[in-house]
Amino acid sequence: MTLYKRFCKRSFDIVFSFLGLVLFSPLILTGYVIASISTKKSGFFKQQRVGRGGKYFNVIKLRTMRDIPGIDATATAKTDPRITKGGAFLRAFKLDELPQLRNVLAGDMSIVGPRPDVPGFADKLTGDDRVILSVRPGITGPATLKYKNEEEILAKRENPETYSRDVIWPDKVKINREYVENYSFFKDIYYIFKTIIS
Repeated sequence: MTLYKRFCKRSFDIVFSFLGLVLFSPLILTGYVIASISTKKSGFFKQQRVGRGGKYFNVIKLRTMRDIPGIDATATAKTDPRITKGGAFLRAFKLDELPQLRNVLAGDMSIVGPRPDVPGFADKLTGDDRVILSVRPGITGPATLKYKNEEEILAKRENPETYSRDVIWPDKVKINREYVENYSFFKDIYYIFKTIIS
């Protein structure tokens, strides 16, 4: 990605995330209350993810899951017992993702890009696949759109964790690599539009 493209992308992220935080602040506040009541913890959830250059950062989301001893899988199926009723509502409308606009404004993320993964995935990329780490991870993107029903897909699998790691993850790497290598600002606008209407 050229310096000019990076400048345009980052400038758009700053403006879009700022306006988004202002516009969606009532939804974020409402979601925070729902998350706090349903999980009996702080409505905001922070988790370490892998960012640009392989550096770690804390992603901010609305908490949708309770802690259940013995269950610590990173792949989440729709039937995961850790998801609360309030959390299921937030996840269904993607409201749990809105606080990530704060990550975008801070420069940890972009509006569009590869989804930030937990340690053990993106930071283990090798060879040409590491080009994915040359850009900021995004809230949405082509891989996110393809697997927008990932939780439902995993719910149908006997071993969601294995299927996520061996089937979905390699496909996401392929899609994200193509996104980075063929980056277009207008495609970013398209992905945002697709995310809104889907």
